[in-house]
Amino acid sequence: MKSEIHPDYHEINVVMTDGSAFKTRSTWGKAGDTLRLDIDPKSHPAWTGVQKLLDTGGQIAKFNKRFASFGLKR
Repeated sequence: MKSEIHPDYHEINVVMTDGSAFKTRSTWGKAGDTLRLDIDPKSHPAWTGVQKLLDTGGQIAKFNKRFASFGLKR
């Protein structure tokens, strides 16, 4: 292995969304830094099967209004 071309590999703390934490080795940050996750397997819909719709700025309402005339009629 060539010297001084590889990134520093050190131990960091990882904090999950529910507050649980563990230590791992990574090239991220500096030794002893804490990485706080916004999304993890305990909260992401791909793993949990639960999906939340967030209507930011009324985009879902705007979509429904725009495409109301398409599709099946009720």
